[in-house]
Amino acid sequence: MKARRYRYHPLTILLQLWKLAKNAIFFVIYLFVIKTGSESPFIVYGRYIFVLAVGLSVCSIFFKWFTQKYELDDRSFHLYKGVFNKSEQTIPFSKVQNINRHTSLFHKLFNMTSVSFETGMAGDDAAVKFAVISQAEADRIEVHMAKMIKSDEPEDSEEWTAVPPVDGEIEATSTLDSENMAQERTIHFTPTKNDIFKAAFTSLSFLLFIPVILSLYEKIDGVFNVGEKAEGIVQRLLSSGWLMMILIIVFIIASTIFGLVRTFLKYGKYEISSDLERIYISKGMMDETSFSISKDRVQAIEIEQSMIKRWLGLAEVKLISAGSLESNKSMNEINSLYPFLPIQRAYEMVSEILPSYQVTQEMTRLPTKALWLRLFRPSWFWMAVTAGLFYFKPTILQMKEAWWMISAILLIIVLVARWLDFLNTRYILNDRFIQIKTGSLTTTLYISKRDKVIEVKVTQSKLQRLLGLASIGTINRAKPVHHTGVKDVPLGMAESFYKWYIGRRTEITVE
Repeated sequence: MKARRYRYHPLTILLQLWKLAKNAIFFVIYLFVIKTGSESPFIVYGRYIFVLAVGLSVCSIFFKWFTQKYELDDRSFHLYKGVFNKSEQTIPFSKVQNINRHTSLFHKLFNMTSVSFETGMAGDDAAVKFAVISQAEADRIEVHMAKMIKSDEPEDSEEWTAVPPVDGEIEATSTLDSENMAQERTIHFTPTKNDIFKAAFTSLSFLLFIPVILSLYEKIDGVFNVGEKAEGIVQRLLSSGWLMMILIIVFIIASTIFGLVRTFLKYGKYEISSDLERIYISKGMMDETSFSISKDRVQAIEIEQSMIKRWLGLAEVKLISAGSLESNKSMNEINSLYPFLPIQRAYEMVSEILPSYQVTQEMTRLPTKALWLRLFRPSWFWMAVTAGLFYFKPTILQMKEAWWMISAILLIIVLVARWLDFLNTRYILNDRFIQIKTGSLTTTLYISKRDKVIEVKVTQSKLQRLLGLASIGTINRAKPVHHTGVKDVPLGMAESFYKWYIGRRTEITVE
């Protein structure tokens, strides 16, 4: 059956108008409220330019909605735009790496969501995005796409059609049973109250209370000019010890509550689940975000631990995939399994969610001669800073010769960081898997399958050649391309690593 073209949901216009209003509110307040009586040419012409820009933007929003359409067939998304200069983009379902959903407060008001089908291709149009779409329609598109990918040939026994209702939204119908539209999911993790408390402490969310207060003060001061009054209040507080003590206590309580509330809103509804084919991660109380990826699309796994997390026995597990996660920070975070998992639970969850992956906790350390090579390897950063200090010779705390003390302290920091990196660095080749652990204050454990590594390299400097050492590196498909490596491994390990990768030929099929 020939596919039909449809426009995006009409609420897309309202969403774009809402974003335009949020971006323009500052200029409205400045030009028409704060400078309401100004006759300066800059302000007067600025108002005309602003009104013209808003008018053109509104026309552009309606024009784009009217001219942009899409359709789905058995194998691809087809995106159309333009009237006089028309363009068509075809994105095969097989190219989709990740599926991201984001349900903001705007979407919740209309019982809608947004969905983005991310691909491994390059460019700004590498994703198929539905800014406003119903939850049911997003589910049906996912099911249709998954079914078409799974089947080599379209099934004649089922007809997938789309019928636009009165409000303009596409309602998808199928002869599939509702029970077969989604496989049963296994929930692997939901945070408890104790997990939320640990997350608030580990993420240092309470410290964000300070910039929030300062930002709020700057905005209020910019409109009402309360700076002089604030200075008087601060002087009165500083002159009274007990008032200062009460203020500190109130500030600590407020920042703690702020950190807990912020963490609860961000991670309180966190859920990690999976079925036989896909992994699902969702989070957010007010602003919901979800991430879905096919298990065979996972290119590698990273288990990251900061110093605080190592003290508390926590870790963050990240899924490396070839799909783009957009520029939004929240979207970049969603590919992470819960960022504050107990380390042992993190290892267990990797095996639960991805049975084809293995995590080996016993790994090989670097030889002692690698430590001496690292300690005596030149630090260009330290040399550059020391040269600058020697040239300017700054006076610090009334000490004219403080520059060499700063240089010495910086050298100690560099050497300690290299020593810690040596202690933390480990590696192992385990059948079809490779594990690499690196880092000084923050450590990262990288795990990947041989068939997911697209390129390897083995390098050797003159110093490494003298000591019988080498450096190895791997490259995985991701955006940007994911590089991982270990410096100063024994030469025998480097040779085994190269032979290990050659064995990849028996595990991949070239089309």
